[in-house]
Amino acid sequence: MSFATADLYDEHEEKLQIATPMFNDYGGKKKFSGPASTVKVFEDNSLVRSALEEAGDNKVLVVEGGGSLRCALLGDMLAELGVANKWAGVIVYGCIRDSAVMSNMNIGVKALNTNPRKSVKKGAGERDVTVTFADVTIKPGDYIYADEDGVVVATNKLV
Repeated sequence: MSFATADLYDEHEEKLQIATPMFNDYGGKKKFSGPASTVKVFEDNSLVRSALEEAGDNKVLVVEGGGSLRCALLGDMLAELGVANKWAGVIVYGCIRDSAVMSNMNIGVKALNTNPRKSVKKGAGERDVTVTFADVTIKPGDYIYADEDGVVVATNKLV
């Protein structure tokens, strides 16, 4: 990939939102980008699974998990679905699990932390809605750029 979030910021400062630096890298890809698809859930990863079962077309799944640290919203099996269905990455405002396995997968994963506890599966939540967390507001179709320095959000593709 031919971008760095720091360079994008220097060149397009007025067009970007910068996520508060709180995310850790867990996937095998540390740099990823693509249009956003969103889910808004709380301690229920049913919609995360549904999204990752679909063709990703190099999109980034943005999971607004309410910042909960009580359970994981993404594990190795769902990340593998993301790889198989060509998702560029997943950003979880919450926790993931199976981090050791995920670190060898060809997908970008950023999350707040890890937790071995799985989520409930009741199908609760919303799909492809505007989400706000970490001082950014992300609409479906906004462009996400993520690397070792952080996450930036643009309304359209920059590179």
